[in-house]
Amino acid sequence: MKILFLDQSGKPGGAELCLIDIAKPYQDTCLVGLFADGSFKTLLEENHIPVQVLTTQAIQVRKESSLLKGLGSIGQLLPLIVKVTQIARKYDFIYANTQKALVVGAVASFFSRRPLVYHLHDILTLEHFSQINRRIAVTAANRFSSLVIANSQASKIAFLEAGGRADITEIVYNGFNPKNYLTDSSVVNQIRETLELNGKFVVGHFSRLAPWKGQHILIEALTQCPEQVTVILVGDALFGEQDYVQQLHQLVATLKLENRVKFLGFRSDIPQLMAACDLVAHTSTAPEPFGRVIVEAMLCGRPVVAAASGGALELVEHGVNGFLVTPGKPQELAQVITACLGNSHETEAIAKCGQTIASQRFDVENINQQIAQLLLGIGD
Repeated sequence: MKILFLDQSGKPGGAELCLIDIAKPYQDTCLVGLFADGSFKTLLEENHIPVQVLTTQAIQVRKESSLLKGLGSIGQLLPLIVKVTQIARKYDFIYANTQKALVVGAVASFFSRRPLVYHLHDILTLEHFSQINRRIAVTAANRFSSLVIANSQASKIAFLEAGGRADITEIVYNGFNPKNYLTDSSVVNQIRETLELNGKFVVGHFSRLAPWKGQHILIEALTQCPEQVTVILVGDALFGEQDYVQQLHQLVATLKLENRVKFLGFRSDIPQLMAACDLVAHTSTAPEPFGRVIVEAMLCGRPVVAAASGGALELVEHGVNGFLVTPGKPQELAQVITACLGNSHETEAIAKCGQTIASQRFDVENINQQIAQLLLGIGD
């Protein structure tokens, strides 16, 4: 199969990391078309996946944008649509991996007469999207897509509730290669020593710094935890959220937690940093579409505490392969952290269970086989 993948981002987020795994089996015949240059292009090249930046003009529409803003972007989209249409004629499928890619891919699909696949990595609710953006996404998917792949039951339900077609929608979870999450103990020891974490109970948070990702919840919870508990925040602002980063630094200073919170910024050694943690926290205040960080932590053999909403509810069974807490409740989070600190034997058993389940349930080879079968079924 020859697939033209489309993605709007120049930076690697969860959807982009998922795309790398999906595209790898087709690296000899596919092309990834990006709507922005950046480190994601480099990452694709390092994985020997053909990539081309299709436009150098940033598309200004965001998830919360109004109708007027959307109409204003039509002029800049037209040249991109023409280019994608021309390229698409050389491929069997157009595979839109993001919402802006869906809009461009839908029109290109119509003119190139190539089937469109939409991989839905978002929960299409008003918490995440403006009404007009949600309507555009659902209409484009319903009218032009031959297949919508939802990354969780939560994402599928939100799509259907927004008016999406059930007959073209299938659930396929993200895939992972468990071997990529194995870290030698000597590396873990070196990281903990370098970051001055020895003797600490380390709670890691791995996400871009954004209000709905809830890093402030973890910082507030830290005030109710024993002194030896230390937090590392891995990630930085992506989409104009620098004000939130400053708010986090101010919160740490106000609470006098400078010696217990470390901001590490963007890092490429995520599995190694996760392995160096005693607990990984997921604290999103709005429903998560899937929750890659949850599975990654499990694959690293680390216990996970997650906010109980969205896709996280499909990944974590409380007390079996992880822990669940009410979103936005620092006190509950602090109680779980303190319990894990005080009962290392039980916590380690839960982490081992999580690692075993995640390795089997989200193996990338099985996931890619599911997608391949769905693609082969288009037009049957």
